[in-house]
Amino acid sequence: MGELLLIRHGETTWSASRRHTSYTDLELTADGERQARVLAAFLAGRRFVKVLASPRVRALRTAQLAGLTVDAVDEDLVEWNYGEYEGRTTVDIHQDDPHWNIWTDGCPGGESPGQVGERLDQVLDRVAPLLDQGTVALVGHAHSLRVLGARWIGLPPSAGGLLRLDTATVSVLGHEHGRRVILRWNQPAPPAPGTAPDSPVRH
Repeated sequence: MGELLLIRHGETTWSASRRHTSYTDLELTADGERQARVLAAFLAGRRFVKVLASPRVRALRTAQLAGLTVDAVDEDLVEWNYGEYEGRTTVDIHQDDPHWNIWTDGCPGGESPGQVGERLDQVLDRVAPLLDQGTVALVGHAHSLRVLGARWIGLPPSAGGLLRLDTATVSVLGHEHGRRVILRWNQPAPPAPGTAPDSPVRH
């Protein structure tokens, strides 16, 4: 049975400033491109039966720099639709709504936790049979991959709030005694020799 690798894209200007980024199609920063290149060494030697990516530039560029050949773009791997909260930080949103929590409330004009969960369930339904042939990689975004991780182990979408996920990290889902488990989570690629590790970037 193969593993399911979840790869979050490298840094963008909005992820660095913790602004919610869904449909806004941003390029990687110079640091984000460097992060993605470091992933290439981390992933070297792995063989994938399928590599799927979000259609956003930041995900596709991360895959390219990480040395991955994307077999297909999957629209269901896009980031949580933040609706009216696109481009805003949580701190800013809390000035208007101090009790807002994306994991329970969703976003006005965007997606609810249940809608995101249903979308990522469809991804899992498609890729799970492929694991009989080997390992599958998914290149995507923070909140959507956190929901996917929660759904893999049978938890509700809101449980993704307990799974922090930084830029340019690798998480590994798999099986133990026939049960779906998280094997590794939020694992950064080791820094190249002679360089300092990155500060984590999340939102």
